[in-house]
Amino acid sequence: MDSTTTAGLWDRLTGIQAAPSFWLVVATGVAALAVVAPRPVWLVARNAITIAHEGGHGLLALLTGRRLTGIRLHSDTSGVTLSWGKPTGIGMVLMLAAGYTAPALLGLGGASLLAAHRITLLLWAATALLLVMLVMIRNAYGLLTVVLTGGTFLLVSWKAPEAVQAAFAYAVVWFLLLGSVRPVFELQAQRRGGAAPESDADQLGRLTHVHPVAWLLLFHTVTLCCLIGGGRWLLAL
Repeated sequence: MDSTTTAGLWDRLTGIQAAPSFWLVVATGVAALAVVAPRPVWLVARNAITIAHEGGHGLLALLTGRRLTGIRLHSDTSGVTLSWGKPTGIGMVLMLAAGYTAPALLGLGGASLLAAHRITLLLWAATALLLVMLVMIRNAYGLLTVVLTGGTFLLVSWKAPEAVQAAFAYAVVWFLLLGSVRPVFELQAQRRGGAAPESDADQLGRLTHVHPVAWLLLFHTVTLCCLIGGGRWLLAL
């Protein structure tokens, strides 16, 4: 079927792709770990986790009825999501809690799609999410980061051979799962040194009167459980 027609595009989007070999899945996992573990590489790659982090804040702001006014991504891999609405209540709590958990949950969702052999659907869904996020970016560095990331997904999903698409998709999902874990440990270390008084965990602590350490424990639980569950799906265990 012609992939340029509406029917052809729909068939391509919803079709099932061949499962890659077990060793390709393992190799992409090792490659993702090699990006997350060394600090010099991580300092660059962490930008992708920040996109997911701030995207999580933005999505929950919209879902809870807040008015999302913009997202900024910075070259030091930090970011900020700006929204208007009630400064307390469940909506604010959910929005703040979404940041550190979003990359892990996205990775888990991606792993479920890959386990169902929906590689193209994963790549196109990721591209669509990045395009939606692009509308809310409010600084030049953020625009550049999201455009380059989205462009990579679009190029791979449209032009790359199926084997390359599979390797790319598995590497991305492994990176989200593994890369979601490290920022929580980094936040824990920053808080121990008193360097993050306005962190998501501290803001949640003030809003809910639950100690920030409890929120850190929640972040650890979500990210590690997603890594274990997503890893099992990817490895078909």
